[in-house]
Amino acid sequence: MSLGQLLLTGVPGPELDSETAARFKKLQPGGFILFGRNIVSPEQLRKLIDDLRDLSNIEPFITIDQEGGRVSRLRLIGEEPPNAQALRDKGDMKLIKQHGKLTGQILRLFGFNLDLCPVLDISYDDTADNSLKGRCWGRDPQQVINNAGVFNRAMRGEGILSCAKHFPGYGPAECDPHEFLPVIGKTHEQMLESELLPYTALLPEIDSVMTCHSNYTAYDPDRPRWPASLSHNVCTKLLRDQLGFEGLAMTDDLDMGAILNEVTFEQAIQEAVRAGNDLVMICHRLEMVELARQHLEGVEAPILHDALVRIEKTKKRLVSPDKFSLDRFAKINQEIWDLRVATLGEDRAKVLSVEDGKRSPVELY
Repeated sequence: MSLGQLLLTGVPGPELDSETAARFKKLQPGGFILFGRNIVSPEQLRKLIDDLRDLSNIEPFITIDQEGGRVSRLRLIGEEPPNAQALRDKGDMKLIKQHGKLTGQILRLFGFNLDLCPVLDISYDDTADNSLKGRCWGRDPQQVINNAGVFNRAMRGEGILSCAKHFPGYGPAECDPHEFLPVIGKTHEQMLESELLPYTALLPEIDSVMTCHSNYTAYDPDRPRWPASLSHNVCTKLLRDQLGFEGLAMTDDLDMGAILNEVTFEQAIQEAVRAGNDLVMICHRLEMVELARQHLEGVEAPILHDALVRIEKTKKRLVSPDKFSLDRFAKINQEIWDLRVATLGEDRAKVLSVEDGKRSPVELY
């Protein structure tokens, strides 16, 4: 397997030009992540995903952030599902299960096979300016476990792999990691009683984990401002050794301010894999993906081998896309609208999220 398999890369636009196609064919990335810039119409999106799959010698991860609310890329061409907070506040497990099911169905229809959710962060303050607004399934660990667990099981039941994020927990962050590195001073004991509880409960049912760009002073006391996504103590000792997770680990986007402001690109790529991540994510500076692959050559062979084995093992569970049909899209889309109305009520359902990136770049990332 080539080292390209360790890269999860963004795609420049809504269609593949010949230059990008040639670049991806040579690089053979392990997966592709799509954003608003890649989505124009239902038919266009399915064609783009089919084209990416056709370029790949090994079935690629094809992923997206489809959570609900403002972090729902597919609302550019369809209805906006309710967000986790609205479903949590409504408190109806049937609606949460329906959200998971419909999320799985619409992603399968377009050819996605991995969704970058559920968010397992705890909301200590629903108004906090830390990129989590509206995205949390609970205000305490048990509420997150109950709600995210129902969503996760329903989505996976439709054949879409899941990704728990943001490990080990952004909840206490006081700034937005898309822009700056949050520093979190909780002790390990405090983390075990809060942030880590949803992971210990749900990891057996989770396909992958996304490691986050916050500094946890409890795990890296000797390395000030060292992000968790690059930390061997967090990604290997905590996630794999202590919590026993054997699945796929990936970084959050390495193009975020929390990384760019702190380390070099070479450091970010190499230390992420040395830390215990299998996939490194480059969403926006796509001219850097070949360089990222070169930097991977500097990582020790046994570490690369372990990462490639975990990627291969996870890919065995990927399910082929459903046959595409506009009628089927219209049906699922209507059911998403009905779910929105059932969750929010007729009047609130009509008020959609504004996607302008002003509140947090997460809306655009």
